[in-house]
Amino acid sequence: MRAVMCKEFGPPEKLVLEERPRPAVGKGEARVSIRAAAVNFPDLLIIQNKYQFKPPLPFSPGGEVAGVVEEVGEGVTRVKPGDRVLGACMWGGFAEEIAIEEGKLAPIPDGMDFVTASGFLMAYGTSHHALKDRANLRPGETLAVLGAAGGVGLAAVEIGKAMGARVIACASADDKLEVCREHGADAVINYAKEDLKDRLKELTDGKGADVIYDPVGGALSEAALRGIAWEGRFLVVGFAAGEIPRIPLNLVLLKGCQIVGVFWGSFITRHPERNRESLAELVRWHEAGTIRPHVSRTYPLERAADALNEMAARKVIGKVVVVTAGPG
Repeated sequence: MRAVMCKEFGPPEKLVLEERPRPAVGKGEARVSIRAAAVNFPDLLIIQNKYQFKPPLPFSPGGEVAGVVEEVGEGVTRVKPGDRVLGACMWGGFAEEIAIEEGKLAPIPDGMDFVTASGFLMAYGTSHHALKDRANLRPGETLAVLGAAGGVGLAAVEIGKAMGARVIACASADDKLEVCREHGADAVINYAKEDLKDRLKELTDGKGADVIYDPVGGALSEAALRGIAWEGRFLVVGFAAGEIPRIPLNLVLLKGCQIVGVFWGSFITRHPERNRESLAELVRWHEAGTIRPHVSRTYPLERAADALNEMAARKVIGKVVVVTAGPG
């Protein structure tokens, strides 16, 4: 099979496409013929040895896949050959096949294609866990989403609306914000042109946002925290800006607010049944048209490095996806 391999840590240009042996299927695993693999920010970090999980070299990046089950190992009961599945795999996805634990797989909803399915689980799973389990977002509250045009950000915009919140989308370009409006945002802030804290206050009549969803980090985090409401919840989702911010804790005291960590990867391991319930709700919303995953571009497997560079340049709106030559 063909696979994009990381043999030394560095930028995407160091990745190589080569023939590799088909993955062996272990106990509790299924071998999946990959049709599409979504690109996520951790994929960029992991090839540079900057992510909290560090696979041994060589490895194939790509943490989210969709495809068809080809073979199952001993003890597998939830999937069978021929099933269309999506899965979160951490790495190994930029390849034509993968062996993956059955607990990390879920059926692809009827009517959803492989490209859409490949980018569904991580973005929507993270944002659902963040807003429902960690923030306890309530109808009528105001949600501000930073990096709102990215994969998890756009998912948070849609899920916030599905949960009855007023959503303020915050991003760095007007074209990105227009997509956020198309996906339900009630108001927008271009933080490349506008003061984030001041605009959050203006758009909430001085109150501030009840929930801040922050997958960006960097200088934006403190500015957003200064624009949070009394007893607000600040969700730490990630650090796409590359800098982990140092927050003055006196702000937390003065706002009576909470800073809440969001680690979906650990959540699904610790609470698999709750995660399945979350996925079931997301599937219902998708079937009803409440959430509409946005894939802005696809790349063939041999151009996986270009897809990662698009992510690094902050040009991605919604998701970009790497596709194999397989059918469907």
